[in-house]
Amino acid sequence: MEKLGFVGLGIMGKPMSKNLLKAGYKLVVYDIVPAPVQELKEAGAEVGTSPSDVASKTNIIITMLPNSPHVKEAVLGKNGIIEGAKKGALVVDMSSIAPLAAREVGAELAKKGIRMLDAPVSGGEPKAKDGTLSIMVGGAKADFDQVLPILKTMGSSAVLTGDLGAGNVTKLANQIVVALNIAALSEAMVLATKVGVDPNLVYQAIRGGLAGSVVMDAKAPLMMDRKFNPGFRINLHIKDLGNVLETGHAVGVPLPLSAVVMEMMQALKVDGMGDCDHGALVRFYEKLAQVEVKRQS
Repeated sequence: MEKLGFVGLGIMGKPMSKNLLKAGYKLVVYDIVPAPVQELKEAGAEVGTSPSDVASKTNIIITMLPNSPHVKEAVLGKNGIIEGAKKGALVVDMSSIAPLAAREVGAELAKKGIRMLDAPVSGGEPKAKDGTLSIMVGGAKADFDQVLPILKTMGSSAVLTGDLGAGNVTKLANQIVVALNIAALSEAMVLATKVGVDPNLVYQAIRGGLAGSVVMDAKAPLMMDRKFNPGFRINLHIKDLGNVLETGHAVGVPLPLSAVVMEMMQALKVDGMGDCDHGALVRFYEKLAQVEVKRQS
């Protein structure tokens, strides 16, 4: 099997890289945090000394990093991928970053004859672990076709949505819809509870109709059971909504609902809930209404 590079072994990158190893790929890995690097080494991966070193040993390099500045540093900075990658190499950035940043990085790589795809994911840590992420890809079709088998070891679906940057545009659209769904669900559940109606019965009554959604089925039971361990952290959704608003401002698209939910999440962060699951958005409404959503049946 082909040898791949993997830079970024955090909450998402670590399980994704483990799934690649399980599928039989050889890996050269790097992260600034020693513990996950050691864990991957014990699982059979080779350890690189820098992103540049990883790139020098592989032709396909996957990155999974927190945000745009981290990607720019790992790819274009000192000892970055661009310094070690061979001409014709392919960088697959699976981080969720600003689309304009993805295009900027891709343009710099192209000057050296290095190809790039942006391929952010949806599904959070649970789906990263079981290899069922949804992967949204931007870039050339030939490059996408080349890495599709690799992507399918980490996700249940991978869709090419356009040129470089389109993957992250799609991810931002996804994050808008998810955030607004959770906010609407929270608002509805708090209203039902305050009026004295069992929120679980409301959920059961409406989930099969037009109001029903994957978000509702994923988050309503956790809200009622008071389970707010991530999942997908509020701090990460704040990061994504920051990229949403930055991109909207850059291209002239007002995003009023995204801005409101962003401020709700900022309020929760100030209240010390930044590392809770984004389903904890219900606690913003609970604080306003002085009520707690709980399963009664």
